Amino acid sequence: MTQEERQNFFKGMAFLAPWLFGFAVFTAIPICLSCYYSFCDFSLTVPRRAPLWIGMDNYRQLMHDSLFWKSLGNTVYYVAMALPAGMLVSLGLALLLNAKIRGQAIYRAIIFLPSLIPAIASAMVWMWMYNTQYGLLNYLLGKVGLPPVAWLGEKGAMPSLALMSVWGVGNTVIIYLAGLQDVPRELLEAAEIDGAGAMRRLFSVTLPFLTPVIFFNLVMGIIGAFSILTVPYIMTQGGPNNATYFFTFFNYDEAFKFLHMGYASAIAWIQLVITLALTGIAFWSAKKWVHYG
Repeated sequence: MTQEERQNFFKGMAFLAPWLFGFAVFTAIPICLSCYYSFCDFSLTVPRRAPLWIGMDNYRQLMHDSLFWKSLGNTVYYVAMALPAGMLVSLGLALLLNAKIRGQAIYRAIIFLPSLIPAIASAMVWMWMYNTQYGLLNYLLGKVGLPPVAWLGEKGAMPSLALMSVWGVGNTVIIYLAGLQDVPRELLEAAEIDGAGAMRRLFSVTLPFLTPVIFFNLVMGIIGAFSILTVPYIMTQGGPNNATYFFTFFNYDEAFKFLHMGYASAIAWIQLVITLALTGIAFWSAKKWVHYG
């Protein structure tokens, strides 16, 4: 390495140093500590006591914790509803917004605006809309002669939260729109000349070119759905009767309500393993349906 190359290297490292310091202090070290604590009996309720190594006991206890399985089942149920609904709705909206119509920019802005609203504000708005007595949805049902629905009741809360998740698909719609701009127009025109209808062009030309974008949104959707916390915590607090008690709720309660940091660290690593496993399955399946170029 020459003197000039060495100087350039140190200059580059100097520019990287603030980020490297922040990454080490706020990301890398906490990750390593949480991994270590997951094998320890570490509770903040006992002052000035060092973490006590207990091996796999936290993980064994999780396997026999009914609340763990309840929260995991609720989360999987939510993901099974919210993820496909969000992807289908966002793709459909992107296809509509990609059409050459008057006021296209206005419609795009309207679809994107809900994703800019803070999560807490969105939760408050939807709590009013779902209210059994004076909510907007039950008011509209009453206008057509239908009885009110307990949107946030034990049976309806989870589908209602999944329905609400479609409210903020603006970011995903923008990503789909960007992908649609890369679909070769000459292929669409050639297919139209050959007599292919709109649906045929969609499934034979548009969607194959859009599969990398669909795959990206699938992976991000898996990660986001398994990390849901703010909106349902404000709207239902995990109720009624733990019907919306998500995996993240379980982790949050153990860490910051009961201060069982060792147990909470084990929960966090289980969540990471599940998310990585589902993401790995998505990457494995992508070889069969994702087409590049």
